[in-house]
Amino acid sequence: MITISRAIELRKVIEKASESLSDEIALTAPELFKPWRTNTSYTTGDRIQYNLTLYKCVQSHTSQSDWTPDVTPALWTEVSLDEFPEWKQPIGAQDAYMKDDKVSHNGSHWISTVDSNVWEPGVYGWNQL
Repeated sequence: MITISRAIELRKVIEKASESLSDEIALTAPELFKPWRTNTSYTTGDRIQYNLTLYKCVQSHTSQSDWTPDVTPALWTEVSLDEFPEWKQPIGAQDAYMKDDKVSHNGSHWISTVDSNVWEPGVYGWNQL
């Protein structure tokens, strides 16, 4: 029988080990990752789970209650293996698309032709595939 204190110790080991998992494997078990919390320091590259969705930190910060991962693309991006994720309007340089980034938009696939691309596909800076 595992005691509560041993379970807590094992949870720490699991969370540490999960840091080295590839995104592909991590997506199969987002529960392995620490849940998002307020008043917590996150650094670029940290992965957390929020509402059983896996997110990766894209800008170091200390979390606030109104900065949940699902509504702050400047701080978090959903981990995905989709080669052409759905295009989302960047809100600034921190989440702009880089050259060769791929997206889906309005039923088509697009590839960015410029760095720091904040334009909608079909307007500027994208080639339709």
